[in-house]
Amino acid sequence: MSPSVSHLSLWETAKSELSNTLPRADFETWISALKPVSILEGKVLVLEAPSVLTEAWVNSNYGEVLRRQLTLVAGRNMDYRLTAIADTSREAPIASAPVTRSVRQVATASPAPAIKATNTFDNFIVGPENEMAHGASLAVAKEPGHYYNPLFIHGPTGLGKTHLMHAIAHSVYAANPQARIAYISSETFTNDFIQALQTGSVASFRRRYRELDLLLIDDIHFLAGKESTQDEFFHTFNELHNNHKQVVLTSDRPASEIAKLQERLVSRFQWGMVASIQAPGLETRIAILRKKAAARGLDLQPEIAEFIASRVARNVRNLEGAVTRIVGLTGMTRKPLELAQVEKLLHDILVEEASHTLTAEVIQRKVAEHYRIQMSDMTSKRRMQNIAFPRQIAMYLATQLTGMSLVSIGQAFGGRDHGTVIHARKTVVNQMEVDANVRRTVEYLRAQLSMNR
Repeated sequence: MSPSVSHLSLWETAKSELSNTLPRADFETWISALKPVSILEGKVLVLEAPSVLTEAWVNSNYGEVLRRQLTLVAGRNMDYRLTAIADTSREAPIASAPVTRSVRQVATASPAPAIKATNTFDNFIVGPENEMAHGASLAVAKEPGHYYNPLFIHGPTGLGKTHLMHAIAHSVYAANPQARIAYISSETFTNDFIQALQTGSVASFRRRYRELDLLLIDDIHFLAGKESTQDEFFHTFNELHNNHKQVVLTSDRPASEIAKLQERLVSRFQWGMVASIQAPGLETRIAILRKKAAARGLDLQPEIAEFIASRVARNVRNLEGAVTRIVGLTGMTRKPLELAQVEKLLHDILVEEASHTLTAEVIQRKVAEHYRIQMSDMTSKRRMQNIAFPRQIAMYLATQLTGMSLVSIGQAFGGRDHGTVIHARKTVVNQMEVDANVRRTVEYLRAQLSMNR
């Protein structure tokens, strides 16, 4: 075939060959719906899939078949790139005028992120890792501007910070449909301010933000280093706070750890409630999976839920993505799920998670170094307090930061049973509640280990 062959003819020829070599049902379900888009540098065929499910399934099951067939048709080494059609229907920005059952969000000069209708308190799974942030969010939603103002929620991406912000917005709007609400990113605030300076509309910009009833800003850490924007936000914050208007902020780290953030802003961000969200433990992840599956009409088998939760530990969004793919697969095949199918379907997610997964050994070594005990003490039967409690902390961190089952964690700590791990976790949680030094130590170790992911 000529080097100048078009993407259309290349794909039509390859598809024709595939229709003869693949089972008919497989071809009709997964291959026939793919659309050719372009050829990159003469060696990569760009294809478009009708859904994320199709993209994942084809990449996991037919990748080598596609490469081999494209190479045969083109007469030279060919690869492919597959992307799903963007689904914009569920992420459309909220209108600035009141809409039935939707948050009334004040329009900004820059496109504002959408408030998802599904992100409510009712479908937020509460666990030990997020219960403080959840409780504070409930209090803020019930009495905005009175308790915990500002509310500053920090933690790694994908663990529910944005969900809680959306839930607050929905709750405030339900109680007061006339409330003026803005949910934006710090980038939107920055861009709006720059545009106001360029167009001479700073007064309008200030009215828009300083007359709000509820201001929710995601990723406030991106204000770092933007001195003029920080100055403007400082005065916006003061105006809202002095008028008892609620401010909710999220960040991937505590305010005190945001480099190049003005001290006066750090101080104000700590005026109200500072709550962290950590990676959910295994039990919480299973609960998240089963609830999200049930909301989509799927009764997820316990063994499949545990398999996914044990392998996807860092990011709740990946759990949501797993549910979306599984729902799509069951809707398409109309057959009971098999574990092998699920593993193939989630191959890319599992690989990505595995590349960041901590092991029990890494946690043991970090805790042993911190407490200056021997690595062997983590698996020994010695029960001296200066050894037993650090060992319990390491077990607790393993339940929080790995996808290991309780049984596997027990085995990694000298062949202990899962009951010992549960007891260790409860002991550490109780000590963190009554001893600030223990809480700070555990949070420090967690942060250090999370940086190694």
